[in-house]
Amino acid sequence: MELRARGWWLLCAAAALAACARGDPASKSRSCGEVRQIYGAKGFSLSDVPQAEISGEHLRICPQGYTCCTSEMEENLANRSRAELETALLDSSRALQATLASQLRGFDDHFQRLLNDSERTLQEAFPGAFGELYTQSAKAFRDLYAELRLYYRGANLHLEETLAEFWARLLERLFRQLHPQLLLPDDYLDCLGKQAEALRPFGEAPRELRLRATRAFVAARAFVQGLGVAGDVVRKVSQVPLGPECSRAVMKLVYCAHCLGVPGARPCPDYCRNVLKGCLANQADLDAEWRNLLDSMVLITDKFWGPTGAENVIGSVHSWLAEAISALQDNKDTLTAKVIQGCGNPKVNPQGPGPEESRRRGKPVLPEKPPSGALQKLVPEAKAQLRDAQDFWISLPGTLCSERLAMSSASDDRCWNGVAKGRYLPEVMGDGLANQINNPEVEVDITKPDMTIRQQIMQLKIMTNRLRSAYNGNDEDFQDASDDGSGSGSGDGCADDVCGRRVGKKSSSSRTPLTHALPGLSEQEGRKTSAARCPRPHPCLLLLPVLSLVLAAAGPRWR
Repeated sequence: MELRARGWWLLCAAAALAACARGDPASKSRSCGEVRQIYGAKGFSLSDVPQAEISGEHLRICPQGYTCCTSEMEENLANRSRAELETALLDSSRALQATLASQLRGFDDHFQRLLNDSERTLQEAFPGAFGELYTQSAKAFRDLYAELRLYYRGANLHLEETLAEFWARLLERLFRQLHPQLLLPDDYLDCLGKQAEALRPFGEAPRELRLRATRAFVAARAFVQGLGVAGDVVRKVSQVPLGPECSRAVMKLVYCAHCLGVPGARPCPDYCRNVLKGCLANQADLDAEWRNLLDSMVLITDKFWGPTGAENVIGSVHSWLAEAISALQDNKDTLTAKVIQGCGNPKVNPQGPGPEESRRRGKPVLPEKPPSGALQKLVPEAKAQLRDAQDFWISLPGTLCSERLAMSSASDDRCWNGVAKGRYLPEVMGDGLANQINNPEVEVDITKPDMTIRQQIMQLKIMTNRLRSAYNGNDEDFQDASDDGSGSGSGDGCADDVCGRRVGKKSSSSRTPLTHALPGLSEQEGRKTSAARCPRPHPCLLLLPVLSLVLAAAGPRWR
């Protein structure tokens, strides 16, 4: 009796396993009506779908049990699953691209409007205040604003040199206009130019404009460029095609349940995450440098405020120009005497008008323009959106599973685990390429990173370095020549505990190199900190290993 009972249970167990493999405990001839409906809704011909289940030895992706899918159906659904995932990736990236593009338009319009308003105020106020002293040099002012716009838009201009050349040209023009009764040949004006720095004909206005404008324009330019680079990276990465192993895994995740007769079973959460963590492993490697970029962009918005901030300085360029011309008029006699002392007496122009014809008209009355409030709205919104986007790359698998792949709400016995309806037991893999070596669902070659994505990691690094320089008031585009583009670290070659470089994944405050290293520093102190934050070892220390070898070779008596 005991042997009969044991045999009975063995038969039951075998039957249960067979039923599980084919997805239907009831009958081998189960109708394929539900699969026909789903397959037809995808736009495929129903002539490919069998009326009832058939043996599945022909299947190459799905488990080989009784099935409603032919080889052609499996191939069609595999191609469709890949296309659907790629579309989902594009949709997610387009939403982020739209956010970044909207921010870029908002800030770019605001900064350009500030500069345009400044030039318009100059054109309206200067003719009445300075007369021909302005109108005969109006082109020099127009050229200055044109070059400021070019610099802001990313032209390869050195802003300090641009300003220096402007003041030099302006001094030659205005000195001639202030002394129409004198003959001033080019060699005399060259002598004047050489003495200009010591004479300070325009007072402190050129120095103040240089110090403030360089910091303000470089901060505004770097921030807007950062938005452009971030959007470009998202666009290019979203177009990276999925590999064949990913396509197989996604087919098994999404459509094999239909083929095996359990179309109502949705993917188990951990199963779905493992598939997409494998498929998007290279994308997840963007995480560290992506966070560094966004953190740096959030931080540099602090440079938009205050007397030396971009908001105030870019919109007030005309004020320093007015101060400069007024200072030149006020110091005209003293300046002329010093120029004659240094360059000699110029000849009189017999046909020139008398000096009384170029008398001063007075300082321009510049209207006080209250802040528009646009920046007060733009900056908080941008900060919030940039912080929300920090997790974009590592959150993609979970987001797509929950929003696009109809993932089951719980990991229980009713979800699809890739083989049958039941619990999913393997652990969830970590983020990034290196963590996929034991991924049970997707075969990932961790030795072959995607080169397009590695290039974008490098672009993120370069832009972050620009932002760090801009935060310190410097306009530097540099790239560490020793960087191999692997996407790890910041490329500065410094130890973490010396430079304060941190690349974490959970807390943004522990990832931004600028956040803890620079807040509270003056701009001058910030530059010193940036230049000296990585102390070099003393040269003698480098000789210690060599000295040890020499002593060892010399024998015990020298030790």
